[in-house]
Amino acid sequence: MVVGVPKEIKNNENRVALTPGGAGMLLSAGHQVLVESGAGVGSGFGDEDYAREGAVIVADAAEVWALSDMIMKVKEPLPAEYGYFREGQMLFTYLHLAAAGDLAEHLLSKKVTGIAYETIQLPNGSLPLLTPMSEVAGRMSVQIGAHFLEKFYGGRGILLGGVPGVPPADVIILGGGIVGTNAAKMALGLGANVVIIERSADRMRALDDIFGGRLRTLMSNPHNIASAVQKADLLIGAVLIPGARAPRLVTEAMVQSMKPGAVIVDVAVDQGGSIETIDRVTTHSNPTYEKHGVLHYAVANMPGAVPRTSTLGLTNVTIPYAMELANKGFTEAVAANYALQLGVNTYKGSVTHPAVAEALGMPYVKLSDLS
Repeated sequence: MVVGVPKEIKNNENRVALTPGGAGMLLSAGHQVLVESGAGVGSGFGDEDYAREGAVIVADAAEVWALSDMIMKVKEPLPAEYGYFREGQMLFTYLHLAAAGDLAEHLLSKKVTGIAYETIQLPNGSLPLLTPMSEVAGRMSVQIGAHFLEKFYGGRGILLGGVPGVPPADVIILGGGIVGTNAAKMALGLGANVVIIERSADRMRALDDIFGGRLRTLMSNPHNIASAVQKADLLIGAVLIPGARAPRLVTEAMVQSMKPGAVIVDVAVDQGGSIETIDRVTTHSNPTYEKHGVLHYAVANMPGAVPRTSTLGLTNVTIPYAMELANKGFTEAVAANYALQLGVNTYKGSVTHPAVAEALGMPYVKLSDLS
């Protein structure tokens, strides 16, 4: 199989979908790897590192797409890349189609086989290819929030951990999954008061055990959310429903009740966002906007700001699945691996993931019905 790795073109996206070591694994198994020149530079991997493993360095993205059976990316394709799509080609990347109807339409019209990192799901419900980036984004969300709480950047002028005699900031986290747990670790480490709002009683018990009572948990309901949001200095959206659009838990009225200069960091923005006033996606070069006196951070590729860590964390978990797809081919690989089968979002012009289909208002077709 020919595996292609184009350079990411999203604003300030410096991750790469394959490390030189990963390329070497595919090459050792008898596959060919094409890497667009400069694709790994942002993560600290030069063309010579890939060439040393035996990969072919290609001058431009169009050639990578044209010659490859499977394209490996980090972020979803942008409109400038839609013209590269072709029937039957596998696209293995984060897709987040629930909030990307235009991309979905193009994948379907070109009959691209779209395999989404974020919906590959193990029998225990975990999302192995989303987890490392959720860990990064969760930890980053607190760093970012602490930064923008500084007065110079438009925040309240609050030090997250306070100092003796001065109370620390109140950090409210919506969701107690991987993102929320990692955000809590960072916020507690900096000395903040932390509340996690979660809908699962079992998960709240687990969080209480993990953190030894150092944070508070609240059951997720409109009353508790409204009360907590009003007190927040930093509000972190960390809600995920695999494949589906993020539920809007924080209303505009709740945001209006927040303290002037409070900060919102919505990690769920790539799935549509869980805060009603997150009405646009921002970029690393222009990350925030102000609404109702509250600073909103809505960057959809947060881990792209720490590409070395993120690329290594991501490729640790994507390589085994890429090897399966390359070694067995699509049909045999998904038949043998149900977790991988759940990653298939589009196939032969149909939406093959139920949550994605529901979010897009499109018919859902079982993958088995298209084989």
